[in-house]
Amino acid sequence: MWISSASNNKTTQFPHSGITMITEESSKMLENIDSEYDKLVLPDIPRAEEAEMLHPQAKSKVKSLCWWMKTLLWCCLAVILATVLVKWGVPFAFGKVLYPIMEWEATSFGHPVLALILVASLALLPVFLLPSGPSMWLAGMIFGYGLGFAIIMGGTTIGMVLPYQIGLRFRDRIHQWLKRWPRNAAMIRLAGEGNWLYQFQVVALFRLSPFPYTIFNYAVVVTNVKFWPYLCGSVAGMVPEAFLYIYSGRLMKTLAEVGLGKRHLNTLEIIYSLISFIISIVAIVAFTVYAKRTLRELKMIELNDEVSLNGEVPLVSEGGSCEMRSRPLVKSNSSPQFS
Repeated sequence: MWISSASNNKTTQFPHSGITMITEESSKMLENIDSEYDKLVLPDIPRAEEAEMLHPQAKSKVKSLCWWMKTLLWCCLAVILATVLVKWGVPFAFGKVLYPIMEWEATSFGHPVLALILVASLALLPVFLLPSGPSMWLAGMIFGYGLGFAIIMGGTTIGMVLPYQIGLRFRDRIHQWLKRWPRNAAMIRLAGEGNWLYQFQVVALFRLSPFPYTIFNYAVVVTNVKFWPYLCGSVAGMVPEAFLYIYSGRLMKTLAEVGLGKRHLNTLEIIYSLISFIISIVAIVAFTVYAKRTLRELKMIELNDEVSLNGEVPLVSEGGSCEMRSRPLVKSNSSPQFS
């Protein structure tokens, strides 16, 4: 019996016993053959790597399809609702509600008294958390762009100062009340950061954004925002809204007169009114999107600054909002901060 072996040989032979030992390289060849056999015999079973790569793509396609279906459904509902409003709701509101009120106010009061009534309503309605849009529409309907703009800005300025001064007396209660909505409180907290110009910018953006301005008038007192940045930013943010209310009021008056047969529009006036209406809608959407995007960017900048200073890790929720795992309470003698 003899054994022949070499360092580079692939097998070790035992010629008298008929035994051949398989080395490591031969076992790898057999494993490759087995894997090829599995692929031929079981072609329908995907590999784990391929399944992991295909699953996110399929999931994203399903989400995209659901989003488009929801968008199409909402568009159809919006078209149906707009058709119902234009055909039945708007003529009823103009002919039976708005136009009679406008005629009653114009005939019962003189223009000076009516101007004072509108200023008083614009000043007092926000104190009780009530919207002042109808008063702005009436100012645009009756007084037009010049005097109507002065009435709106004067009344809304008083309506922004009064809640601020009242809120200072109940700052602690407002602070406790806002803790029920921590996400909104975190956004309002932006108004109290930075210098005078920064506070002015954030307050103006809040006036342009869809955030309820009647709540903001009170909520801003629990931040470090000063009075003059608050007032100047509020006035600046109200200028586009005032012109939009005046235009929509004038347009409603025109449509009411046409619906009652007191006025007829020619082709040029119809085209002008349609183009102006589209421009106003685009302006509203543009202002809203710009304000929301800028506030979101300011919020992310603030979070990044806190991460760099405190070493904290931001948490991103499912809705895309970013929250801190733990945020220190910054104490101030002038006003409390949101935690």
